[in-house]
Amino acid sequence: MSEEFDFRHWSHHAADWSADYLESIGERAVRPTVRPGAVAEQIDDHAPESGEPMGTIFEDFENIIPDSMTHWQHPRFFAYFQSNASPAAQLAEQLATAFASQCMLWQTSPAATELEMKMVDWLRQAVDLPAEFKGSFQDSASSSTLCAILTMREIALDFRGNQEGLFSKAPLRVYASGRTHSSIDKAMWIAGLGQDNLVKIPTGDGPLYPMNANALRAAIKTDRESGYTPAGIIICVGGTSVGATDNVAEICAIAREEGIYTHLDAAWAGSAMICPEFRHLWEGAELADSIVLNPHKWLGVPVECSLHLVRNPETLVRTMAIQPEYLKTHGKDGIVNFSEWSVQLGRRFRALKVWFMLRFYGLENLRNRIRNHVSWSQGLAENLSVSPGFEIVSEPVLSLFSFRHVVDDGRDLDQHNLNLVNAINDDGRIYLTQTSHDGKTAIRFVAGQFDMREEDVNIAFEAITEVAHSLG
Repeated sequence: MSEEFDFRHWSHHAADWSADYLESIGERAVRPTVRPGAVAEQIDDHAPESGEPMGTIFEDFENIIPDSMTHWQHPRFFAYFQSNASPAAQLAEQLATAFASQCMLWQTSPAATELEMKMVDWLRQAVDLPAEFKGSFQDSASSSTLCAILTMREIALDFRGNQEGLFSKAPLRVYASGRTHSSIDKAMWIAGLGQDNLVKIPTGDGPLYPMNANALRAAIKTDRESGYTPAGIIICVGGTSVGATDNVAEICAIAREEGIYTHLDAAWAGSAMICPEFRHLWEGAELADSIVLNPHKWLGVPVECSLHLVRNPETLVRTMAIQPEYLKTHGKDGIVNFSEWSVQLGRRFRALKVWFMLRFYGLENLRNRIRNHVSWSQGLAENLSVSPGFEIVSEPVLSLFSFRHVVDDGRDLDQHNLNLVNAINDDGRIYLTQTSHDGKTAIRFVAGQFDMREEDVNIAFEAITEVAHSLG
């Protein structure tokens, strides 16, 4: 090494830099205008043979990285579902990194395991689900959904799939609306069930675009008659594109009649269920077999932290657990090893940041933040709806809606709106993204950054209308 590393000094330096960054982040453009390859050109092609001074490394960090980052903690980040990192939870993340624990087994992380059990239950209570639901913190909703689909598969095959494989089995079918997240499709790939066996059910009208229950029943009936085995249903609450939300109670009732496993994907919208007035969106959630919601989206917990709840943990553990001798804990009855609840063997100490976040902010503070985001977003939708040239494509679902700018001069409106969203993002004041809804291009807006204020939504209105006028 080129120098003895002064961990205390540089930890303080990094903390000071982080605090300064967060305090001034609103002065930056939300998304950089950097061209592809510009960052890589500033990085050496080979690792150094000898260590370099930390001062040099940190200086390069400051010169190269921040101005080429999209700033997800920016108060005017309105594009994708937010990836929040509240300051209190960031502090816990630093402490968890200091432990650098591999939290795969109770014996490798007793405090982490037991704190995770408690934090899962705190969140379960916060969203008012029955005590029978247990769970764990996965890295993402994609992993939680994969675990759910693997569990569907094993239940449908009488838990013989892991041992025998799928090659001689009748094809299994999973049902979901066409408005579910692409992670459902990918989970079907990885689970070996195949894209063709994910049956996309048509949806009804807005504003929620729910799965058509009669079409679902018909698809299940047809599949059984054709020799397929219905294995599971994915229920959507707060879909990524326009907030599509299925009738949870109705779909769960069908699933029970048919003896089919249900997984409720509420990765974004589930956090809003800490507010009683929003729970009508997932009425019947207590009937689902599996639920996912992401505290790392709307509750201020840094990624990765996805809450996977299951009504019967035994089926999940029977699907996922593998126990070579070196992973067994002898002489300790009744312990939980969370690596047996997930694909991952290696696991981070995720519960610590949940603990810090919930204790420091409290549920009522978090509820008020979510209520503000919903109110401010709906106010912006109303203002755009009465602004010349704008139309609301999908009505607000919580804090998510989509809109479109319309001109009557013969321009291709899909291309015009793509040009508009790109121009808005190049302007730098806000960051939005486009979507495709019922065959036409629309622009999504979603509020949810942890420390945003109403004035940030007012700036969004100014940026959208001013840039649209400049293109008009």
